[in-house]
Amino acid sequence: MLKNTLFFKTSTFDKIRAYANRINDEKQSNEVGYYHLVDSSFEIINESKDFFKDKKEIQNVVLLGMGGSSCGVKALKDFLKEEKKDESKKLFIIDNTSSYALNSIFKKIKLENSFFIVSSKSGTTIEVISLFKLVIAHFKLKNEELKKYFIFITDKDSKLDKLGENLGIKRFFIPSNVGGRFSVLSAVGIVPLSLCGYDTKELLNGAKACYEDFFIYKKDEILQKAYHYCTHKNANINVLFSYANEFKSFNEWYIQLIAESLGKKQGYKRLGITPIDLIGARDQHSFLQLIMDGPKDKTITFLRVLNVKDSPIIPNISFEGLQNCDFANNISLQKLLNTQCEATMQALISENLSVDLIEIDELDAWHCGYLMYYYELFTSACGIMLGINTYDQPGVELGKLMLKKLLST
Repeated sequence: MLKNTLFFKTSTFDKIRAYANRINDEKQSNEVGYYHLVDSSFEIINESKDFFKDKKEIQNVVLLGMGGSSCGVKALKDFLKEEKKDESKKLFIIDNTSSYALNSIFKKIKLENSFFIVSSKSGTTIEVISLFKLVIAHFKLKNEELKKYFIFITDKDSKLDKLGENLGIKRFFIPSNVGGRFSVLSAVGIVPLSLCGYDTKELLNGAKACYEDFFIYKKDEILQKAYHYCTHKNANINVLFSYANEFKSFNEWYIQLIAESLGKKQGYKRLGITPIDLIGARDQHSFLQLIMDGPKDKTITFLRVLNVKDSPIIPNISFEGLQNCDFANNISLQKLLNTQCEATMQALISENLSVDLIEIDELDAWHCGYLMYYYELFTSACGIMLGINTYDQPGVELGKLMLKKLLST
């Protein structure tokens, strides 16, 4: 299970009742579609498996995507690498217009056993379309050959959809009411992960459990946390301190989700929560100093895994002059990591900082689905409490217009 412990004074339900009602209304309105992916995306699993069942030659799957079309998939790939069921297929993700990254992947794959997923909700993401063209040119593909090596994931009736229809390329559709950064549980994540042997059914089951805890069983930790962090008098920065290297890509997804959803202008006011991601225990030796002794403008979320298979035991070896390090002998490496998390957390609590702790039993598909849906709900709750549109990105759109202008002159 996932347990969220809040180390700050919570509010009465009367204070947050109106926000709970508004997020429920938002779900019921169907204007925001990610709420319902926990049910509808099971169909995508079947559609995906049916399409790929005869493509036995595929060994390399290359996802071309940016932002919401890649961040979540990358997070789940790193989360679930230890429980991947099909080792015959490798998933590569190209999520930047980096020549080094693209050329590196070209050196690792051959066309005859590779398959490419072009993922763009709008269908006009300049980076993705440019990468698509580069793949075609590198392998010297003709238009009539593309349907053998490509699928598109996009909105229905997008320009990419229309291109796919003209070329006979299979398309998987993102619901029009699901924003890109909330789309990991749609075809965006389900198709590539299902193809590569990840347990997407359990992923959706975990997300469904979070949905039920929030909407049916009325657990209020997400609302309490959102309310406290959004109304904090001094802190408008949230630090996610994740204790395992496997959380690195998840932290990147969290950065995109929070920053792009909550950083908005209202007239002359600028609102938002600034996300910062850290990996424990490594970043205890750097950024922690700023949190402990610097400005108290941060709230901190700790994230840890309780059970890790095959965690090695630190051997009972003692060195002359290093006896003060022997207190960790005979304990597992995971216990050391989680105790470091506990010690750091208690130190920050003693400084009267607002802290919460997320614990998951293990790093499997069910828990990862729960965790990602938890953060989507948290982001929606924060947006409602800040009084902003959580699901647009006008600042990003302006940058895209400037790019087009600069490259067209």
